[in-house]
Amino acid sequence: MTEPTFAGQVSRWYEQNARDLPWRAPDVTAWAILVSEVMLQQTPVARVLPAWQAWLDRWPTPAALAGDSPAEAIRMWGRLGYPRRAVRLRECAVAIVERHGGDVPDRLEQLLALPGVGTYTARAVAAFAYGQRHPVVDTNVRRVVCRAVAGEPDAGPATRPADLAATEELLPAEPAAAALASAAIMELGAVVCTARSPRCGVCPVEASCAWRASGQVAPAGPTRRPQRYAGTDRQVRGLLLGVLRESTGPVPHRRLDQVWADDVQRARALAGLVTDGLVEPVGETSFRLIGDGPPAPVVS
Repeated sequence: MTEPTFAGQVSRWYEQNARDLPWRAPDVTAWAILVSEVMLQQTPVARVLPAWQAWLDRWPTPAALAGDSPAEAIRMWGRLGYPRRAVRLRECAVAIVERHGGDVPDRLEQLLALPGVGTYTARAVAAFAYGQRHPVVDTNVRRVVCRAVAGEPDAGPATRPADLAATEELLPAEPAAAALASAAIMELGAVVCTARSPRCGVCPVEASCAWRASGQVAPAGPTRRPQRYAGTDRQVRGLLLGVLRESTGPVPHRRLDQVWADDVQRARALAGLVTDGLVEPVGETSFRLIGDGPPAPVVS
């Protein structure tokens, strides 16, 4: 009997051990998968689950979101972090309605042309929503392939063409099997072949893993640490957005001044929100979420 391939071993493990996540349901829409992929960028699954469901309850189709304001998208995004994703997701919904009649396109080049959809997200939607054969490479996949195939402890900080090529070589030729393998490799990296505490004893490819065979040599460079949040501009931006999300209509500048004592840092954070298209000035003394009401007067 032929020995199962790397993809076959991981796929078999996935079918028996995959987490029960709602965007993996067989009847889930391409739009729901697209929303999940955008939300899951730099955000843990536990935080995404309730936000994803609430988002789809309100906007079950791209047309529903496209018909609402960017301010409402920012409000619904809540505290998931990196709120510009909410604005880009709405821009994506508008483009889907205008270019594709409200249906998420199934061709990779069309997905890549959507606002806010990059290399990873486009391939993820093509594979997971439409069962196509594309290498879907995120941090977890890069780590699994780097360890199991190259014998290295970890991958670099960003996806390279070589990572796509190495992953594609592992995929079966049949599209549906390749899509399953893509999901399986990603899941393996998320729950077993983790960065800090890999559970090699339960890994389905332990026997053939090049890194395991090398004695699990540790990384040569320093271990990456989580980014600090307290006291950063990100924290100040979040506090400012919190006030604006909970308000209807323009918020006076003096109200925003109360959220952070450092005038210079607060002004810098607010200016960054305006530059990023999340907030807009109303006159000279107030601010609001972008698109939250009639067009703001031009400030000369």
